[in-house]
Amino acid sequence: MSADRPRVLVVANQKGGVGKTTTAINLGTALAAIGEPTLVIDIDPQGNASTGLGVGRNDRKRTIYDVLVGQTTLADAVMPTKIPRLSLVPSTVDLSGAELELIELPRRNFRLKDALDEYSVHGSSQFSYALIDCPPSLTLLTVNAMAAADAVIVPLQCEFFALEGLSQLLKTIELVRGNLNPLLEIQGIILTMFDKRNRLSDQVAADVRATMGDTVYNTMIPRNVRISEAPSHGLPALVYDLRCPGSQAYIQLAGELVQRERARIAA
Repeated sequence: MSADRPRVLVVANQKGGVGKTTTAINLGTALAAIGEPTLVIDIDPQGNASTGLGVGRNDRKRTIYDVLVGQTTLADAVMPTKIPRLSLVPSTVDLSGAELELIELPRRNFRLKDALDEYSVHGSSQFSYALIDCPPSLTLLTVNAMAAADAVIVPLQCEFFALEGLSQLLKTIELVRGNLNPLLEIQGIILTMFDKRNRLSDQVAADVRATMGDTVYNTMIPRNVRISEAPSHGLPALVYDLRCPGSQAYIQLAGELVQRERARIAA
C-alpha cells in the first residue's frame, strides 16, 4: 500500500502503561517485516520509542521538536533504523517545552499535519504507513498528532478500568473530529497484556468486544516478559526474540491491520 501520503495512524491512549509505545515499536517493525515501509514518529517527550528502536540520544540530530517549531523539515528529521524498511523521526526531552512554544505559533494545532503535507510533496510515497507514538495524556502534542492522523489505533490493557479509560479517549476523539479533523476515525482497538491464566483478562476482553464490536482486533497481545526486556537492549521484541509469543502476536496483528486497510480501500 503506497500513495502520495502514507496512511497516518496515531497510537494513543490517555492512560499510561497500556503498551502504547511497545505497540508503536513492534507494530512498525512487523509492518516493515511483511513488506510495508513504515515511519515511526515519536512525539512523546520521554522519547521511549526512539530508545526502543536503538537510536541513542546523541544520535538524534534533528527531532520532532525541530519540526514542530519550524527549525527543520520532516524530511530532514527522518532517519533510518537498524530494521530494513523502518524509519524514525526521533524525540528528545526538548519536546516537553514545546507546549509553551507552540501556543505562540500560527496553526498551533496543525504543525504536524502541515509538516506531513509538505513532506508528501517531497517523496513520502516511500512509506505505506506512519505510526505516531503519543504522550499518555491529552496535550497539544497529542492534539497535533490527532489533527494530522487518518485514524487512531488504541492499545487497551486487559485490566479492570480499561473501558473507563477508553470512554475518555473516545470523547477526545469526538472533540478532535468536531473541531479539527472531521475525517478522524478509529482504525482499531488492540487488547494488550492479555493473560490467559487470568479470568479478569477474559472478562475485560469480552466486555470490550461487546461494547466496541468489530473495531476490536482479533489478535490479542499477550503479557510476555521478552517484550518487556527488549527495549533495554535498544531492540524491538521482534528482533530481540522473534519466536516469543509477543513477537508472533505483533506479526499477526500487522497482517490483520493490512487486511483491514485493503478492505477499507476496496470499499
